[in-house]
Amino acid sequence: MNAEFIIFVIFAITALAGALTLVTARNPVYSAMGLLLTMFSMAVFYVLNDAHFIAAVQVIIYAGAVMTLFLFVIMLIGVDKSESTEEQLPFHRQLVAVLGAALIVLLFLAGRGAWVVFDGGIAPVGTIENVADELFGTWMLPFQATILLLTIAAVGSVALARYEGVSRSTRSQDAEAESDGGGDE
Repeated sequence: MNAEFIIFVIFAITALAGALTLVTARNPVYSAMGLLLTMFSMAVFYVLNDAHFIAAVQVIIYAGAVMTLFLFVIMLIGVDKSESTEEQLPFHRQLVAVLGAALIVLLFLAGRGAWVVFDGGIAPVGTIENVADELFGTWMLPFQATILLLTIAAVGSVALARYEGVSRSTRSQDAEAESDGGGDE
């Protein structure tokens, strides 16, 4: 049993725990944290499959930007009930310290293994070179079309939001003018 398999099993259990937290948590913030845990575990799976670029995108885009957006929406909608600040589990901090130390030791032992060094030639699947060659070579036209489509959608949504905002305020001003004008007659 090698270290790669052990890391896979640990993060598979972590991904399942995050997914179960996502589905079963009553508090939406806890659900978002479960989703975040699952996304980080997926990034580890990508690293184990030598797809380092995809792992970085997973962490930066999904675990970073998308989760920030989710949490912003959750906080904007509002979580009305307050949480108790008392510790529910008596040995929670000690257990976390032991598990954190075990994880650090495991990652150190896994890091001592043989590292794969790219020596040139055809880039392995999932590396930055391979993704860039495919994205800006083979798939350049669909990539540019997607950029154009997303830009048009963003500009359209801003224009619709401004139009609805103007029409609502105009309608409310018209209603106020009619009620004021109707009272004078």
